[in-house]
Amino acid sequence: MGPALFLLMFFGLLAAGMPVFLVLGLCAAALFMASGEEMIGLAQTMINELNSPALMALPLFVMAAAFMRRGGVAKALVELATALFGGIQGSLGLVTVVACALFASICGSSVATALAMGTILIPAMLERGYPRPFVMGVTGASGTIGIVIPPSLALVLYGIITEQSVPRLFLAGILPGILQAAAFAVWVIYYARKKGFPREAAVPFRQTLCAIAHAAPALAVPVIVIGGIYGGLVTVTEAATLASLAALFVSLFIYRGFHWTETLDVIADAIRNAATIMMIVATALAFGHWMTQSGIPAKLVQFTLDHHMKTWMFLLSINILLLILGCFLEVASTLLVVMPILAPALKPLGVDPVHFAIIFTHNMEIALIHPPVGLNLYVLSTICDAPVLEVIKGILPFLILLLIMLGIITYVPILTMWLPDAIYGPSG
Repeated sequence: MGPALFLLMFFGLLAAGMPVFLVLGLCAAALFMASGEEMIGLAQTMINELNSPALMALPLFVMAAAFMRRGGVAKALVELATALFGGIQGSLGLVTVVACALFASICGSSVATALAMGTILIPAMLERGYPRPFVMGVTGASGTIGIVIPPSLALVLYGIITEQSVPRLFLAGILPGILQAAAFAVWVIYYARKKGFPREAAVPFRQTLCAIAHAAPALAVPVIVIGGIYGGLVTVTEAATLASLAALFVSLFIYRGFHWTETLDVIADAIRNAATIMMIVATALAFGHWMTQSGIPAKLVQFTLDHHMKTWMFLLSINILLLILGCFLEVASTLLVVMPILAPALKPLGVDPVHFAIIFTHNMEIALIHPPVGLNLYVLSTICDAPVLEVIKGILPFLILLLIMLGIITYVPILTMWLPDAIYGPSG
């Protein structure tokens, strides 16, 4: 099968609205048949690729996120952030940034973060007279932090596809995630003073201590996960199991966000979401296996070298490509389509795969609030019953900040690599 015919088939099926896992599966089947291999080889490849201990962590993290979203954790984190930042002008906007960062460090999902925080904070900000575009913008943009701060589902997927250490990837995302939250917070404080947003009453010290104590069980979940992994006590899969059990416990017995009789319903929702991801992963890994065998990544490297493309030029080109793809595909689809081609080409071109993981996930953060397919745009549009264009208007300043951050992350690798290199040593 020629490259032109393959690309026509691939993008034609996507344009027709076919589910991504079917597009990848049919393309993989067509490629296997065109190369003369038996179709049984496709099934064997999918099974072999799925036989990964790290892949078992994925549905467990999805389940933990489902428990957290339904379990009343978001309200406790909002109360904590409100207690800490009361008295600052525009404090509800600042609370949104901080609460989203905290919730992201627990659930690892951007869309879940935007949904959980949006349902609580958007009505509160609108009631206090905040402009609706700003309210939707700060909530949607802050929700994107969930894709890079560990435990991140996108980084778990990246680690599986590229065979990189997931704990190392988690460490690489910490400083960029903190810097992003800080940039959003600075903008919110500046904009609040410029527009004269209301100032919330400062919370008494005793009430602040109560809010900290109330949020402590929720904050213990990421501590268990991250502490267990980096303390050498558990693997990533075992940490995901602990996270789901801890999330279930705090949701049922501490915050009581749902009754124990609803547990099976929550688990069923999580399993459906995880099954969708696993189907995409299975077909994408088979697709990636064929890509590697076909030598396409090697040809990409050779093309780059023949045209004397510098590393910075290569990274710039990939960033542009990812931003374009992010306009049409959601995060997991882009990751699973692009990385099988790019992963083998990174090291020969002088790009550390761990550094590139954060470049990639930051691109996907932008995709989440980038029209026309940014999922967070539609989550916010639904919550506020507002036109998507109004959401885009509010998101624009944060989109500019994210693009600036993308440039910093891409060309200042020490921001990404300092923590993993300090703990694990430089990668080989």
